[in-house]
Amino acid sequence: MDKADVMEPHLPSLQLMQQWTQTIGRAQQMMLEQAAGATGRTLPFDPETVSRIQTSFADEGLAMWQRFLDSGGLLRDHPDPAPAGSPAAARDRRFSDPAWTEHPFYDLIRQSYLLVSDYLTRLTDAVDGVDPKVKQKLRFTTTGVLDALSPSNFPLTNPIVMRKTIESGGENLVKGLKHMLADLEKGQLTHTDGTQFELGRNIAATPGKVIHETPLYQLIHYVPSTETVLETPLIIFPPWINRFYILDLSPEKSFVKWAVDQGISVFLVSWKSADASMKDLAWDDYILRGQVDAIDTVRDLLKVESVHTIGYCVAGTTLAATLALLAARGQGDKVASATFFTAQVDFSQAGDLTLFVDDEQMKMVEKLSSKGFLDGRYMAATFNLLRGRDLIWNYVVNNYLLGMDYPPFDLLYWNGDTTNLPARWHQSYLTQLYRDNLLVVPGAISVDGTPIDLTKVMTPAYVQAGREDHIAPLESVWKLTENLCGPIRFLLAGSGHIAGVVNPPAANKYQYWASAEPQATLEAFLEAATETKGSWWPDWRAWIEKCDSRQVPAKGARQPGKGHLKAIEDAPGRYVKAR
Repeated sequence: MDKADVMEPHLPSLQLMQQWTQTIGRAQQMMLEQAAGATGRTLPFDPETVSRIQTSFADEGLAMWQRFLDSGGLLRDHPDPAPAGSPAAARDRRFSDPAWTEHPFYDLIRQSYLLVSDYLTRLTDAVDGVDPKVKQKLRFTTTGVLDALSPSNFPLTNPIVMRKTIESGGENLVKGLKHMLADLEKGQLTHTDGTQFELGRNIAATPGKVIHETPLYQLIHYVPSTETVLETPLIIFPPWINRFYILDLSPEKSFVKWAVDQGISVFLVSWKSADASMKDLAWDDYILRGQVDAIDTVRDLLKVESVHTIGYCVAGTTLAATLALLAARGQGDKVASATFFTAQVDFSQAGDLTLFVDDEQMKMVEKLSSKGFLDGRYMAATFNLLRGRDLIWNYVVNNYLLGMDYPPFDLLYWNGDTTNLPARWHQSYLTQLYRDNLLVVPGAISVDGTPIDLTKVMTPAYVQAGREDHIAPLESVWKLTENLCGPIRFLLAGSGHIAGVVNPPAANKYQYWASAEPQATLEAFLEAATETKGSWWPDWRAWIEKCDSRQVPAKGARQPGKGHLKAIEDAPGRYVKAR
């Protein structure tokens, strides 16, 4: 076989076309049978809707085949399910290479796949009369299967892989196999070249000292870079399902460094990755022996009445519970303000993560946590599944099929730096919050014997959401404003769960929306909000100064280790480096 035979696949025969059609039908039937089994009964479809979808699919399929035969295999001159110039095609990077539309064989494969994908998606949406969560799970499963079956994921049906294989004499596949075997050995998909990063050198490198340590966390105090600082210090609570340095990546992206340079006394909690000794930890521990302990430690160190706080994701959920506990005990004035980065308290619209808390999933989590903690690689895989096309199959093609070198990318390095979770706490979090949604029920949850009620929280709050957030959807984050009762500023940032937060002003990327006046509903906010280009960080800095603008010299205890809490070690500390 010469090169021309490989680069110019023979056009399919009528028999092969019929075989493909039968295969598509069998795949459709299997998916519907599986979905029916998940609901325990036959899936209810509206006959007229299904008939209309099937007729449309048949008509479009026949028209596509007829155009293909009439034009001698040249489909690119005719409309297709996602024309090259359409918004849908522009967003679908899988088929961005010109060969997908210019070569008749690959164009046929692409159009067939898009047509079948559209058909199965519409058929899934036609399911009616079932629990919304069942329908959501069916849609999620269908999307996942279709993403996995994309022709871009297979060497023989991906023109880029075929071209690379011929040019390199197959070296790309050998190199890709090496990548795949390495990933199988470590049990995790690799996204970036981890050898290019070192904690404390080019990431998590903002100068500071660990000044307080418990079996649960280390408290980092960062070195001031200004002569004066705001009198009220800031404590950042990152999520313990990830490493803290998402907020302290490279110096150009670091929120921590930026906040320090803005004249703020910054403290940050670095959580310990769970091991067997932490098997009995509960949510109470993260609230009392985590957040409340850190708040009291900083108040005592600097001799201040209150602190500003930031809670990111799950740490924001926990911060809301901490505020409710302090309010219930008459200690709400310990916190001057609370900022929530993409956090949720009402999980009724929490997105696709709610699909991972049914009985079967919880049994699997229990089995995976037999040592007293859940391996962080499970959570990493779960989050990757939420964006399988971008975080799984994109890297399968690049790493395994094309054999590409891993790019050095600090954000992806952080994403793969997994953290273990205490088994007892993780299971209660999934059941009490995601499944049963108890946090928004007054008195339904108690912390250290004290029933908590979010509506008793009067602390000024800054609530930030991401427009494209797939982990904490906008609609879900908004519900914070409906449960907290103090003054609230709601802000919608461009992008998602990570890039929407980590967006330094110098990058001049994305945008944000804010309303001059509080709004009663999300719809009213979206109607009233005005767009501002660039980072929302300066907006937050202006807001936090309005809470308390008093300044003090950056001397004495404002310098890490110079107060009664002596430096234990340099930032970023041991806990973040433990594996």
